[in-house]
Amino acid sequence: MTHVFRTLMTVMALALGGVSPTAGAASDTTGLSLVELRPGWRMPDGSHMAALHIVLEPGWKTYWRAPGDVGIPPQFDWSGSRNITAISANWPTPVVFFEQGMRSVGYTSEVVIPLHMTAQHKDRDMHLTGEMQIGICKDICIPAHLEFTATLPPAVARPDPMIAAALTDRPYTAAEAGVRGVTCSLEPGEKGAIVLHVQIDMPPAGGTEYVVVEAGNPHVWVAEPDSRRDAGILNASTRLVHVEGRSFALDRSDLRFTVIGTARAVDIQGCAP
Repeated sequence: MTHVFRTLMTVMALALGGVSPTAGAASDTTGLSLVELRPGWRMPDGSHMAALHIVLEPGWKTYWRAPGDVGIPPQFDWSGSRNITAISANWPTPVVFFEQGMRSVGYTSEVVIPLHMTAQHKDRDMHLTGEMQIGICKDICIPAHLEFTATLPPAVARPDPMIAAALTDRPYTAAEAGVRGVTCSLEPGEKGAIVLHVQIDMPPAGGTEYVVVEAGNPHVWVAEPDSRRDAGILNASTRLVHVEGRSFALDRSDLRFTVIGTARAVDIQGCAP
């Protein structure tokens, strides 16, 4: 499959009152059938839960936070927001698919991405203004630019069932999945690369188990790991390279491993020497 990158397109998702989701103008955009910002609800601790809902046209895919070698990594910009001190995206469990023989990680059909926001003043409106760069792919790959804005009042307290369902569709924690230990070793590779070997002592996640490695540094590229299971141990090896060819340090506590199987996915933070 040949990927051709086309001109950047913009989809506007606008929720004016923060009361009900409003669809973006995705009907005339190749690959996207719906984009909406679901305004969500104010939580008991004063933080707010909203979500971005993306529906893809048949056969199209979009990418997870760590998209793989072929995918386009999603990026957010919240700089125009007011009365919001922090925003975190809660990524639902992704699937693995292959393009041009290379592994990608993401979503087919649709995805709901919950957005957890912390307010500076908990009893006041939050004004969310955001931009998101995503990639959507079929026979071609298109980098799409999504823009959205909403006023999120503190009075709305009823949870949105769609967002609540997305929050439960997450990878298991290491404790929930019965991970007994994670060790890793490092060795120098060619041209400034670092070779990482990791051993994860955990029950099988079902079927073929794919390991995704994140370095915790956006300037470090991670190759698709080779993985294999040896009884109770899942082994994976990969290379890490600075995108500008520079030398870099690697902190084991910053490493993040996601194991994706047919029965479950597991999110693991850090490893021991």
